Amino acid sequence: MGLKHQAASARKWRAAIRRIETHLPEYLPPIFFLTDPERVPDPIHAIRNLPRGSGVIYRHFGAENRLTVGADLQRVCSEMDHKFLVSADPQLALTINADGVHWPEVKLPSTRQWHGRFRLQTASAHSGRAIRRAAQAGMDAVLFSAIFPSASPSAGSPLGAARLRFHKAQAKIPIYALGGLNARNAGRISGVSGGAGIEGLMSS
Repeated sequence: MGLKHQAASARKWRAAIRRIETHLPEYLPPIFFLTDPERVPDPIHAIRNLPRGSGVIYRHFGAENRLTVGADLQRVCSEMDHKFLVSADPQLALTINADGVHWPEVKLPSTRQWHGRFRLQTASAHSGRAIRRAAQAGMDAVLFSAIFPSASPSAGSPLGAARLRFHKAQAKIPIYALGGLNARNAGRISGVSGGAGIEGLMSS
């Protein structure tokens, strides 16, 4: 990616983030960056390049060094005023003093025992029903996917910006658009949701 293209992408992200900030609650970051050991081999570098006050979700997938890596990421996030969540591992989140936990949709039933233990909890959602269940479980927000075509092996058929707007109108909880989000399409979701992703946020 050339410098001119990088600058243009950054400008588009800044515009989208400013718009997102007008409608999300102040305690929520405008974007969430998800770590991935294969797609983002140097997460600290990526996190340092996010706009200050972003959100980071650490996904360790059972890695043996998760305590060390998690503590390093938490330290960097604290320096950058990022919100830092650990995916599906509340014990690690408590150990490293993370802001909270991000829950996969399938683990939503197990979140009740952790209610009130963290400053922030989010959940994945892939349907309107899942969004409602997350709201009932007391989640602060949901990451709703997949909105745009994505290279992720877990991504389903893209719902599109129109379906995102429909679900947002019915939701009783803030939504983050996940799946294929990048500088080119961030403006299409910025009026109704926050943004979440991996590679697409690395130019933000």
